[in-house]
Amino acid sequence: MKKLIAMLCIWLVASPVMAKDPVFTMPRAFHAKTYPAHEAHENEKLAIAVDPYDTADKTAGVFGTDFRQEGLLPILLVFSNDGNQAVSLADMKVVLVTRNRTKITPSSNEDVFRRIAHKREDRNVPIPLPIPLPKKSKRQVSKEAEIEVEGAQFMARAVEPKATRHGFLFFNVQGINNPMAGANLVITGLADGDGNELFYFEIPLEKYLSYQPLKPRTN
Repeated sequence: MKKLIAMLCIWLVASPVMAKDPVFTMPRAFHAKTYPAHEAHENEKLAIAVDPYDTADKTAGVFGTDFRQEGLLPILLVFSNDGNQAVSLADMKVVLVTRNRTKITPSSNEDVFRRIAHKREDRNVPIPLPIPLPKKSKRQVSKEAEIEVEGAQFMARAVEPKATRHGFLFFNVQGINNPMAGANLVITGLADGDGNELFYFEIPLEKYLSYQPLKPRTN
């Protein structure tokens, strides 16, 4: 009996801590054709959309980490397969091509963690002489950030028939002014159920930037 009471006390003490553990909830995805920035290949019955999370208002309900401050651009990638056979993503390659033709590949989890944990230098502060030895940064990646990045990353290896798959890719756009202006997201390496490579997708992000939602009519 005493052992049972002790175990119950431990559970009661630990439960509030466990309840505070951060969780990540993937935002709901709709059919790719419903997004402003999308491309549909009707012959292949496949549509792909990109939905950048580039503003504080948009990221507030999804991420607690301020990726924009770290020079990272999260982009939600949405695949909708209206066909009757699966589409393989096993050899998929995604590249963000900026207006000046800079090619940026998605960051891995480790790349994202390194950027988040990086202690940036303030260039306006003069460096004393002699130059001091570098100190180990005290800034660490939070548990919340780890869970968000690992939970958000696009991991699907295929898109089943009549299904929609989605997830985030993170792009390092540090130092690039208006990285989405004039940029395209190029997706290659997709294949049908017989292993035949599909035609590549090239989605202009200008479609996202220039989109103006329809305003309701007023009587």
